Amino acid sequence: METLKCCTDAGSGGDLGVHNCKEEHFLYFAYGSNLLRERITLRNPSAAFHAMAKLQDYKLAFGSPQGKLSLTWHGSTATILQSPGDEVWGVAWLMKRSDLSSLDKQEGVESGLYVPIEVNVNTQEGKTLRCRSYEMNDYVQNLPSPHYKKVICMGAKQNGLPIDYQKKLDTIETNNYMGNVPVFEEIEAAVSASEKTT
Repeated sequence: METLKCCTDAGSGGDLGVHNCKEEHFLYFAYGSNLLRERITLRNPSAAFHAMAKLQDYKLAFGSPQGKLSLTWHGSTATILQSPGDEVWGVAWLMKRSDLSSLDKQEGVESGLYVPIEVNVNTQEGKTLRCRSYEMNDYVQNLPSPHYKKVICMGAKQNGLPIDYQKKLDTIETNNYMGNVPVFEEIEAAVSASEKTT
C-alpha cells in the first residue's frame, strides 16, 4: 500500500502546522461543509480535488464546543469521533500552504473551537494519505441546521461519495431552523455561478 504524506509537520507547542515544511502544498481531509467545492473555495481558493477517501474507525457527529451553537450556521457543526468499526467518507483537498491560515480561521482554531489533527485516510485505489483535519474541542452533542446539512449532502453528491453513505447523511436530524443563513446564501450563489459556466 502506497503512503503519501502531506505537508503537516508539528510546529511549536505541538500544534500542527507547515512551518518546517519545504513543500508548498498540503492535503486536507474534509468531512463537513467543506466537502462542497464552492464552500471551501470561498475562503480557500487554492483547494483542488485530490481524492475521495475514507477515515476508518471514526464516526461523523454533530455538536457544539461547550454547547455553544455556531452563529454562522445557526446550529451545531460536524466533527469526527473515534469509533472502532465505523468510517467517515470525505474529500482530500490539495491546498497551497498560503491558504493554511484562512482554513484554520474558518475552522475556529484561534478561538479554540477546533484543533488541527493528522489522520490517515484511504483512497479507493488503495493509497494511504496523511492529511490535516480538524476535531471539535469540548464536544457537546446537538443538531445542525437544515442549511448546514444540505451543504454536506450537496458536497457528498458532488464528489461521488458512496451511495450508502449519502443515504446515511440524508437521515441526519436537524434543528429545523428556518431563518436566514448568509454563508449559505453565499454558497448557493457560488454554486449557481458555477453551474452557468459548465
